[in-house]
Amino acid sequence: MTAAGLFAGAALSQTAPILLAALAAMFTQRANILNVAVEGMMLAAALAAIAVGQASGSIALGVAAALGVALALAGLFGGITVGLGADAIVAGLGINLLASGGTLFVLEEVYDSPGGLRPDNFPDLPALQGQSVIVLASLLLVPISAVFLYRTPLGAALRAAGEDAAAARAAGISVARMRLLSVLLSGAVAALGGAELAMDKLHFFLPAMTSGRGFIGLAAMLFGGGTPWGTAAAAFVFGIAGAAADRLQAWQVPSEFVLMVPYATAVVALTAARLRAIARLRPAAVRPVRPTDVKPLAEGDPA
Repeated sequence: MTAAGLFAGAALSQTAPILLAALAAMFTQRANILNVAVEGMMLAAALAAIAVGQASGSIALGVAAALGVALALAGLFGGITVGLGADAIVAGLGINLLASGGTLFVLEEVYDSPGGLRPDNFPDLPALQGQSVIVLASLLLVPISAVFLYRTPLGAALRAAGEDAAAARAAGISVARMRLLSVLLSGAVAALGGAELAMDKLHFFLPAMTSGRGFIGLAAMLFGGGTPWGTAAAAFVFGIAGAAADRLQAWQVPSEFVLMVPYATAVVALTAARLRAIARLRPAAVRPVRPTDVKPLAEGDPA
């Protein structure tokens, strides 16, 4: 394979978990919920996928376990934010802390291995053209999300609940149900991100192995304007930056700089998104009236 092909494959592998995290955040954003808990959902899902995959020897059961754990956390997040009306950012940070501490607890108490979980003879994910089925599923989720949000009544109701809750209620839409649905969809997509991260190339679980990908996905979603195609384009920017950072290591670039690249890209993207939002909100400039613009009244014109 050519160098360009290898780089494209690396960029796609780097993009997949970020894209899934970004799409997960996008669903809740459409319902007007900023989901910072994507990071924790992905982390817990990664451990569940490896643990159940090791015990059963089944990739399908591993992915199912990842979905179950992430949906449980999503239900908890939805109950706190939608049911109790708590602040979404505070609740999301709480979920992240729960996932971080909970995974460490399981590693220490169940597996007696606080450094991680590395199963032997772990089954491989089915692959097509060198990419796993979850990577390909992440790409398919982009048009599927676009069709769901903009071409189905349920997607329209979800967007209405986020854009104008009062109008949605007047139209007979249950805003609470739509927001809870968005959180559950977010958890399901985040679960795929965690499963892909742990089961695709690595085949092991390490504490904090998501390494901020949930937050990078959140940045990609904001940079992409919260739309499926814009979010996907932004996720690819981050994926390409991550692949480029990996290449820098082969050129004897200091590791500190290499580790900084994805996060520096996130800062630039968030700054650009904020500037774009400010530009949209800024009123159009009003041209001052010049003396030549005022024409004297002709005789007979009404005053």
